[in-house]
Amino acid sequence: MTKIRTRFAPSPTGRMHVGNLRTALYAYLVAKHEGGDFILRIEDTDQERYVEGAVDIIYRTMEKTGLVHDEGPDKDGGVGPYVQSERQASGIYLEYAKQLIAKGEAYYCFCDKERLATLNRVVAGKEINVYDKHCLHLSKEEVEAKLAAGVPYVIRQNNPTEGTTTFHDEIYGDITVENSELDDMILIKSDGYPTYNFANVVDDHLMGITHVVRGNEYLSSSPKYNRLYDAFGWKVPVYIHCPLITDEEHHKLSKRCGHSSYEDLIDQGFVTEAVVNFVALLGWSPEGENEIFSLEELVKEFDYHRMSKSPAVFDYTKLKWMNGEYIKKMDHETFMEHAKPYLEKALTKGQDLDKIADMVQTRIEVFPEIEEMVDFFETLPEYDPAMYVHKKMKTTKESALEVLKELLPLLEEQEDYTNDALYALLLSYVEKKGCKNGYVLWPVRTAVSGKQMTPAGATEIMEILGKEESLSRIRKGIELLEQA
Repeated sequence: MTKIRTRFAPSPTGRMHVGNLRTALYAYLVAKHEGGDFILRIEDTDQERYVEGAVDIIYRTMEKTGLVHDEGPDKDGGVGPYVQSERQASGIYLEYAKQLIAKGEAYYCFCDKERLATLNRVVAGKEINVYDKHCLHLSKEEVEAKLAAGVPYVIRQNNPTEGTTTFHDEIYGDITVENSELDDMILIKSDGYPTYNFANVVDDHLMGITHVVRGNEYLSSSPKYNRLYDAFGWKVPVYIHCPLITDEEHHKLSKRCGHSSYEDLIDQGFVTEAVVNFVALLGWSPEGENEIFSLEELVKEFDYHRMSKSPAVFDYTKLKWMNGEYIKKMDHETFMEHAKPYLEKALTKGQDLDKIADMVQTRIEVFPEIEEMVDFFETLPEYDPAMYVHKKMKTTKESALEVLKELLPLLEEQEDYTNDALYALLLSYVEKKGCKNGYVLWPVRTAVSGKQMTPAGATEIMEILGKEESLSRIRKGIELLEQA
């Protein structure tokens, strides 16, 4: 068997979209599952869309996600250069395009913008341009005269207008299209640069790519790619087209949604491992019920035949749940590394950040949630005395006032404000009163936090706050209830 070789060939146009990250991940997993090679190639021939610094984003994202390439611009495997603009400088694409011209599989086109505009037509509500093969019929002498005169040109693929073309995709099966639908796509642009459609075919062949993983938006172009492979007499690679990724409203995931790129998600407090795990499940399903996988486990589990044809929904709620699972499993040091900026932003009074971090770790799904969860340690928020009412705990405003007033002198006398000592004090009071724990703990927690939901119980909160602040808040609770 030939060793599997896959490639990820991004264009440096900005942040890495989730769809591009999935393509990179699947290409990596397809190769590594079979012990193959994963190649990085930078496709920068679209100079109009090139963004300064975007190549660095590609490298940084791949490094952080663990998608280590075996060959690339920084790792020569003998089939470089791995940057298309560098390959273009050698004249390689023009050379191959001219081979196709010699075989009658391509031709020079000298039509200007004005003439091309007359070929526009509306199909299914969209304006498209279908070329009419006008320049295919120029004589050899006419072509040579125009070239000698320096008339601008492109080189077009010469596709048949009759019959059908069939290609095979590992996910979608055999697909047959009418050749009349195959436009004579441009191979070499007027600036001398190859189009993506041409360059990727040439480069995939020369780099020995055996399996091409890409989004299903390229399905419609695959018949044209196959005709190029056949024209050159090259072996067609195995095609693996990934399904569309949509948002929850089943629209294509767009940059405007706010979480469409890897860096968007990291900025929003997601961890890389969770993002990679989640992205792996956007169009692929494992055999068992487990959905939590490390990259190493994904390499072992990944079988591309289990990929889906149906669009994959980017379920933001599920991603948050998954991220929470990864956060729960972090050791304290790793968690603090992520959490500290949020803790320090919310807390400025010298609170015990380590203890507070331990409180919130199992309760958050993304790191920015920390600020709102712990801000009451800094300042008691304004709250409605109705919060003291709890049907399950059988507490009312009146019962809460009674409990707080009876506890206040006991808490004033208490010197040891550690969690265990305070909890013992409250339990002792519960026993003497002959009530359930919640009847006492609910009003105390409400008074010291001013919140319905807290990351810890009453006595844990009081230990962090200390005696003076705890007593101050309980007195304020009494005052609030007396005025209610």
